[in-house]
Amino acid sequence: MKKGLILSLVLVFVLSFVLASCGNETTETTTDESQTTTTAADTDTDETEETTHEETTAEETEAPSAEYNQAPMLDNMDLPPVGERLPLEPKLTNEMPPELLDYEIGQYGGMIRTVTSAVNWDADVFVMNNEPLLNVPGIMGGEVTPNILKGFEMNDDETEFIFYLREGMRWSDGEPVTIEDVRFTVEDVLFNEAITPIFPNWLRAGGVLGGEPFEFSIVDDWSFRMRFEQPYGGLLIRLSVTGWVGYSELLKPSHYLKQFHIDYADPDEFAAHLEAADVSEDLWGTFFQDKDITNWRLTHEDAIGFPVLYPWMYVESTNTMAIYERNPYYFKVDEAGNQLPYIDRIQSELVEDIEMISVKVLAGEVDFVRESAALINMPLYREYEEASGFKAELAYMHNNPTNIFFNLTYDDPDWREVVQDVRFRKAISLATDRDEIIDAIYYGFAEPGIMQDPTFDLDEANRLLDEMGMEMGPDGYRLAPSGNPFSILMELGAQAPDIVPLGELLVEQWGDLGLNVDMRRIEQSLWGNKQNANELQCTIIWAPAPDPQWFASGYGQNVWARNWNLWDTTNGEQGEEPPAEVQEFYELIAKTLTSNPDDAQAYVAQIKQSLADHLWFLIHIEKVQQPLIVHEQLGNVSSKGTAIAANFSAEQFFYKD
Repeated sequence: MKKGLILSLVLVFVLSFVLASCGNETTETTTDESQTTTTAADTDTDETEETTHEETTAEETEAPSAEYNQAPMLDNMDLPPVGERLPLEPKLTNEMPPELLDYEIGQYGGMIRTVTSAVNWDADVFVMNNEPLLNVPGIMGGEVTPNILKGFEMNDDETEFIFYLREGMRWSDGEPVTIEDVRFTVEDVLFNEAITPIFPNWLRAGGVLGGEPFEFSIVDDWSFRMRFEQPYGGLLIRLSVTGWVGYSELLKPSHYLKQFHIDYADPDEFAAHLEAADVSEDLWGTFFQDKDITNWRLTHEDAIGFPVLYPWMYVESTNTMAIYERNPYYFKVDEAGNQLPYIDRIQSELVEDIEMISVKVLAGEVDFVRESAALINMPLYREYEEASGFKAELAYMHNNPTNIFFNLTYDDPDWREVVQDVRFRKAISLATDRDEIIDAIYYGFAEPGIMQDPTFDLDEANRLLDEMGMEMGPDGYRLAPSGNPFSILMELGAQAPDIVPLGELLVEQWGDLGLNVDMRRIEQSLWGNKQNANELQCTIIWAPAPDPQWFASGYGQNVWARNWNLWDTTNGEQGEEPPAEVQEFYELIAKTLTSNPDDAQAYVAQIKQSLADHLWFLIHIEKVQQPLIVHEQLGNVSSKGTAIAANFSAEQFFYKD
C-alpha cells in the first residue's frame, strides 16, 4: 500500500506515527485517538502479533471508570457502574468531522419522535442506530477510523488484515463481546452452508462470486485476521459504509444465538424451538436466519430483546408505534466522559402514507425527519416552523434521488430492440427538460446532471428516433422498428415524495416525441416484487452517485438490466450474459470496491465515462438538496455536508432546553 494512502487513513485519528523500515513486511496499525500507531516487521509470527497487540492496547487500562458519567434515567436501574459497562477504552465520538459540525457537549434526556409510512422500517431510525465495524466520519469516504473495532492493520500488498476488538465492550444485555462472537459468526454462520448457502461475494477475493472466500484465523483473545488471495484494499471502506454495512456481518452475539444453532443448542430445547416454529430439522438454517436479527432488521419488531451494540434498543411495539430506549452498555463517550447517547428514547410512529407524514410535521408532532421530507413542501415547512417548533433546513442528498431506468432485459423483443439501442436512450435524455424538472419538482434546489449531456433538444431527439425506424403509427404514436405498437409503462412506488410528481411530468415531456407513455403508481412491496421478477419496463428510483459517494456498491444494475446483473452476481449460473461493454462496466465497479481509495478513484472516473457514453440509466439532475426537519431545540444537528450524515451522528443529538 502506498505510504500516502496509509497516512491519509491514519493521521487524523492517531497521536503518533512510527515507521519501521526494517524487515521484509511492514504493517500499519490504526487505532483510536488515545492509542499510538505501531508497526511490526513480521506479522506472521505469533510472538510479533502478540507484541503488536499489547503495544496497541496498553493505554486502555489508563481510563479510570470514575471519570465517566451516565444518563439520569439509568440511576435507579439495577446496573453495574458506568465504568464497568464501558469498554476499557471507549470510542470517542467522531461521527461528524469538525468542519461539518461545531460539536457541543450535550445534556441527557428527552425523546426524538420520528415517523414512517413503511411497516417494520424507519429509514431515519435505521441510520441513527446502525453501527459499522469501522467508521467514515461524515460518510464521505475521506478517511477510515475505528468504531466497533478498536483498530486495524493492513499489510503492504493489501491481502491481509488484522482487526482488534475493544476489551470490556458489552452487548446490550450486559454479556461481554469476545473473540468467540467473531469466531462463531465466521465459522458457524458465514461458513455454514445450512445458514449461508451463498457465501457473500464481497467477502471473496476480488469481491466476486468466483473468488475464494477469505481465510480466517484468531490471533489472540482480542484480535483476528482476514487474509485474501489477492489485494483487497477496499475492504476497509466496505466495513465502514458501502451498502450501509453493519457490524452484524462479522460480529454476532454468540451467547444468545447458540440456543438456535444445531451444533450448540440443547437437543431437546432445540427440537422444541423447531416444533414451535413449525420448521423441520433439515431447514434449521432458515430458522436460525429468522432468529439472527441483522442490522437490516433493527427496526423490525422481532428485534425486541435481541442483544445489540446500537445506541438505542428496540423495546416496545404496537400497531402504530415503535419505541427505542438507550442502550446502557453503549460503547461511545464524549470528550467530557459522558456515555452516549444523550437522548433517552426514540419514538417511531407508523402512518398510512407519505402524505400523512407531512401532516404530522406541520402539526409539530415530529422532532426529526429526513427520509420522507419533501422539497415540494418546503414553503409549508417554512410557514409552519415557528408555530410548530421545528427548523426546516436544507442539506445535500448523498445520492441521486430520482434516476430514470429503462429495463434493458425486459422480456419483450420489440422492447429490447428499442431500449437497448443507445440512440433511444439519448433521445429520451434530449427530450427530458431538466430545467423544468428542477423548477417544478425541486423548486430550484438542484442542478442539471453534468455526468451525461444535459442538453434539451426535441428536434435532435426526434431525429434519433426517426433514424432508428420508429415511425408514427395511425394512432399518432411511434411504432417499434418492427412496425409493431410500442408503449412505455412507467410503474412507480412511493419510496420518496418526488418520484410520482416526476413521473407525471416525464409522461408529458416524452409524449412530445410521439411516444405512448403511461404512468402507474403501485404499492411499494408490489414494486419490489415486480422488480425482482424482471417485470418492470420503466421506473424511477434513487441510486448512488459517483459524486460524492465514490465508494458506492452499485449503480442500479439490478434495475436497468435485471437479467444481466443476475448473470454477473451468480457467475453466469442464472440470468443472461450481457454484452461486452456491460461486462466491462461491471468489472470497473468490482475494481472500485476492492481497490484502495487512491486506485479506486481512477476506476470511478472510468465508471463516469461509461455512464456518459452508454446512458445505462438517466442521471438527469445532481446536487439535489433535501429538507431536514429538526426540533428547534435539538443540538448537534448539522446541515452541512449530506443530510444523511446528520442521522449518522444521532447519538450526539441533545435537547438544549
